[in-house]
Amino acid sequence: MSRVLVTGGASGLGLALVQQFVAAGHSVLSTDVAAESEPPAEASYRQLDVRSEHDWAAAVEWCEQNWDGLDILVNNAGIATGGRIDVESLAEWDRVVDINLMGVVRGCRAFTPVFKRQRAGHIVNTASAAGLVHPPMMSSYNTVKAGVVALSETLSHELHPYGVSVSVACPSFFRTNLADSIQGADTAMGAAARQLIEKSPRTADEIAAAVVAGVQKKQFLIIPDRPALLAWRTKRFARPLYDRQMRKLAARARRRAESAGVPSEDHAGAGAPSGDPAGSGDRSVGR
Repeated sequence: MSRVLVTGGASGLGLALVQQFVAAGHSVLSTDVAAESEPPAEASYRQLDVRSEHDWAAAVEWCEQNWDGLDILVNNAGIATGGRIDVESLAEWDRVVDINLMGVVRGCRAFTPVFKRQRAGHIVNTASAAGLVHPPMMSSYNTVKAGVVALSETLSHELHPYGVSVSVACPSFFRTNLADSIQGADTAMGAAARQLIEKSPRTADEIAAAVVAGVQKKQFLIIPDRPALLAWRTKRFARPLYDRQMRKLAARARRRAESAGVPSEDHAGAGAPSGDPAGSGDRSVGR
């Protein structure tokens, strides 16, 4: 039985992960930005804002006092963003970097000393297919998710001598409340992303089951659904085809904006692809 902490555990993929770990017989601490939440039976809950170093320190203290340590840290919390580089504001960039990337960094920094002392532990970071393939009109989201993948790979080597494993999950779009967190000036891009999330045939439970299975195998790169895997393989093994697909998406967005006869900033993301593997597995605003 492992001791597991999940951020963004109040809903979406985070809640599904909590449920999967509980069902497997593990002790689970679900955390989220909300002051109160009803975790699944047999799971504990505490508030944790991934932007707060104080909250992270308190989570470490809780785990040491109640569990005498931690086995698996799941950095799952995050928000969804999107927009063209000349439309999305720098404030929106700051927000997604602070939550989706630095939130993961803070979690890893907080618990690495615990794992080093134990000479054991497992870090699981929720990234996205957008961390592996990078569709147009999603600069900020692609950037932070690629950063999570890079951080995860770095730590998988850096912490290996201490007996610490690292996994990074890269799902494509699936049905979740992640769309609720989409904000910003590029409203059409947000609408396109919400439509893809809501129409996806994949559920958070299915993604969570695949992630937990990968964690049990101590698999580094977990690509839990077929669209994400196909997109990644296309980029790796058929780069000219991948580039043509991405540029067609950008051209489609431009044509739709021009045909509407209004400034392009009102039509960001009009060409967001059906089935484009840019969805994240993380919870909307919760941590």
